[in-house]
Amino acid sequence: MNQSDIGLVGLAVMGENLVLNMESKGFSVSVFNRTVEVTEKFAAGRAKGKRISATRSTEEFVQSLASPRKIMIMVKAGSAVDAVIDQLLPHLAKGDVIIDGGNSLYTDTQRRDKKLTELGFHFLGMGVSGGEEGALKGPSLMPGGARQAWEIVAPIFQKIAAQVDGEPCCRYMGPDGAGHYVKMVHNGIEYGDMQLICEAYAILKDILGMQAGELHEVFAAWNRGDLDSFLIEITAKIFTRKDPETGKPLVDVILDKAGQKGTGKWTLISAIDQGVVVSTINAAVEARVLSSMKEQRVRASKQLTGPAPKPFEGDRQEFIDAVRDALYASKIISYAQGFTLLAAASKQFNWNLHYGDIATIWRGGCIIRAKFLNRIKEAFDRNAGLENLMLDPFFSDVLKRTQDHWRQAVTAAVRHGVAVPAGRASLGYYYSYRQERLRANLLQAQRDFFGAHTYERVDRPGTFHTEWLQ
Repeated sequence: MNQSDIGLVGLAVMGENLVLNMESKGFSVSVFNRTVEVTEKFAAGRAKGKRISATRSTEEFVQSLASPRKIMIMVKAGSAVDAVIDQLLPHLAKGDVIIDGGNSLYTDTQRRDKKLTELGFHFLGMGVSGGEEGALKGPSLMPGGARQAWEIVAPIFQKIAAQVDGEPCCRYMGPDGAGHYVKMVHNGIEYGDMQLICEAYAILKDILGMQAGELHEVFAAWNRGDLDSFLIEITAKIFTRKDPETGKPLVDVILDKAGQKGTGKWTLISAIDQGVVVSTINAAVEARVLSSMKEQRVRASKQLTGPAPKPFEGDRQEFIDAVRDALYASKIISYAQGFTLLAAASKQFNWNLHYGDIATIWRGGCIIRAKFLNRIKEAFDRNAGLENLMLDPFFSDVLKRTQDHWRQAVTAAVRHGVAVPAGRASLGYYYSYRQERLRANLLQAQRDFFGAHTYERVDRPGTFHTEWLQ
C-alpha cells in the first residue's frame, strides 16, 4: 500500500485548497474530516482523480501516512485544535510531526509545543496567510517550533508557498510560538492597512464627492506607484462591481458594519504586555468595534452635530495627491509599529526573529503583500538592529517628503467632520516619536502630587518627591 507524503485534518475551504495545492506540487495527501459527509463530497468532487486519499477514521488516516508522519491541522482555533491533537496522539509514533495551520493564539502554541515535545512528538505552529486563493495557488507561510521539526516538513511547505523572485514566501521563524506570533502581528498590520484605505476612501468620497468610477481610477493609479499592493489592487476592483439588483455600485449597498475574528485584539493585548505603542492598529480595531454599533450610530446621527457640509475649495488633484501621501506615510507607521512589537516579543521569548526574512515572506501570497516590503527588507539588511523603521534613511526621507500632505489630508478630514482615527493616530505617533521632549513632565508632577509616585530631574540623577501642598 502506497502511503501519503502528508495528511490534513479539516476540510473547510482553506483546508481543501491547501490539499489541492500540495497535490498539484507533486505530493500525495491523505485527508480526514470530523464529518464524514464532507470528506465524501470532497473525494467525489474536487479531489477526484488526484493523488488524494480520503479516510473515514482517525486510525485509518494515521495509518495511511508515511513515517515520520506529517499531519497538518486546519480547524477553528481554540479547543478544537486540542481535541484533534488528543484524537491523533494514541495512533502516532514518537518523531511524528503535527502542524497547526490555523490562527491559533501564540500562547496556546507555546503550551502545545511544550506538551508534545515532552511526549516525544514534534509540533509546529504555522501562520498561513493569503485567504482561499493563497491557499490554493501559494500562501505566505510562517512556521514556528523546533528547527528539527521544520526541516522534516520544509520541502513540502517551501514548494507550496508563494514564490517571489525565485524565493519561497516561507522561512523558519523561530521556536515554539514564533510563527503564530508573526502571523498575529501580520494580521494587526492588516487591520491598520485596511482601515487607512477606508479612511482615504472616506476623505475622497465625503470631501470631494467622488463616485465609484472616479474612485476606481484613483486607486488604480495609486497601485501603479509607491502604494502598489494587494489591498490597493482589490480596492480599485471593488469600485467597478455593480449590484445586479439595484444597478448601484455594490460597495454602496454593503452595510457599514465590520466583522473581526480576534487577531487584532490579540495584537493589542500583546502590545500592552510588551509596553509597545501600536496606536494605528489600536485605532483600526476600535474603528471596527464602532462600526458594529450601527443601531447606536443611527440614533446618534439624529442628535449629535458636526461641521456643516461645504464644497471643496482648492486644487482637486493636489488634494488627491495629499490623500495618497497621507495613506503612504500612515502605512509606514503601521508597519513600523508592527515590527517594533515583533522585536519586543523576540527579545522576551528569545526567538531571534529575522525581520528581513519576515518582510521577504510577506512580499507574496499574504494579504498585506506590497511592493514596499522590499524596502523594509533592505532597511533591515542595512541595519539588523534598527530600532524603528522610521529611522531608516529611506523611510525617514519618505516621511519628510510626505508630511505636509499628510497634515493637509488629516486636517481637511477634521475640518469636514470625516472620521480618520487611524490616520490621526499615525500622525500623532510620528509627532510624539520625533520630539526630544514631550510634556510628560507635567504628568509626572501630577502623579507625584496625588500619589507621591516621585519623579526624576533633568539636571541631576536620582529620584525626587515634592510636598506640593506646603
